Amino acid sequence: MTLKAAMLGSAFALACAGTATAAHIDGWYIGLEGGANWVDDWSHTNNGAARTATYETGWLGLATVGYGWNHFRLEFEAGYRDNDLESYLNNVGVPIANSAGTLWEATAMVNVLYDLSLTDKLSLSLGAGAGGDFSNAELTLTIPGGTAEDDNWNFAYQGIAGINYMVTRRTQLFMDYRYLRVMEPDYRLVFPGPATRTLLGDDYGKHAATFGIRYALQPAEAQYVAPPPPPPPPTSSGAPPRQFIVFFGYNKYTLTSEAQRVISEAVTTAKQGGSASILITGHTDTMGSNSYNQRLSVRRSNTVRAEMVSQGIPNGSITSTGRGETELLVQTADSVKEPQNRRATIDLN
Repeated sequence: MTLKAAMLGSAFALACAGTATAAHIDGWYIGLEGGANWVDDWSHTNNGAARTATYETGWLGLATVGYGWNHFRLEFEAGYRDNDLESYLNNVGVPIANSAGTLWEATAMVNVLYDLSLTDKLSLSLGAGAGGDFSNAELTLTIPGGTAEDDNWNFAYQGIAGINYMVTRRTQLFMDYRYLRVMEPDYRLVFPGPATRTLLGDDYGKHAATFGIRYALQPAEAQYVAPPPPPPPPTSSGAPPRQFIVFFGYNKYTLTSEAQRVISEAVTTAKQGGSASILITGHTDTMGSNSYNQRLSVRRSNTVRAEMVSQGIPNGSITSTGRGETELLVQTADSVKEPQNRRATIDLN
């Protein structure tokens, strides 16, 4: 169990290291992982007699497909686990001679996770999932003699903790720990003879430590540094610019430090020039639906308006509106991420 403890200790130490803006997967992704699997001792009754099954360290493989957005991930997980029986104990804890067996399981789970940024490439994942566990138990006993097996479906749930590292814009390596709980499995074993043994027991508790890789089906957008507003055409009077452009991140309407600098410049110009009215117009790129982009463009213009008001511009002198994706600065096809189209313009009149 030392590997599990080391993984949890590493996760805790990294979580305490501080937070930063992290790379994480947005959009659809697929993943593969594998590693070691432990099963807690299983206490049960065998035709009413108390028994305990202990299992050797086994292996597991997991495949996932999911969707990430705003640090959250929703994913479907399919898994396979395999463990051999280590010993089969009677009611006083003495191993029953010549006993053997196996336990394998297939799981189908739905998980919800949150990726907490630690650095620009490193993140900590915490999550939980629920679904079904299909298990097959095989047992060999001297009495009644022979080998028998049975399988069944049971409800299962799990907790997940992991460390992720973005290698490229699409590729993420990770290390996960899982605790899986399977509710009250039971088996009806028919031995040669025939002789039937009914196994009724507690929940299965299972631990897993895995290493894996995730691959984003759509690459993460490279961090975009907004260019400064284009200079105004030269005039003989040297008049200050009357339009300013504020750029936004993908699917964002919060202000970057560069955006706040541009707004401060516009506020200063408006105060010095005695602008009677100010028009703020929000815009988006072509990612997303028309209705969503219209709402996003209005949010962007309202964010700029609120910042200008906080810097001393009277609210009544500002008009804010949104144009969605209808007035592109850079012409693109639909569903194209274009940084220069994610903007709000400030016109001083």
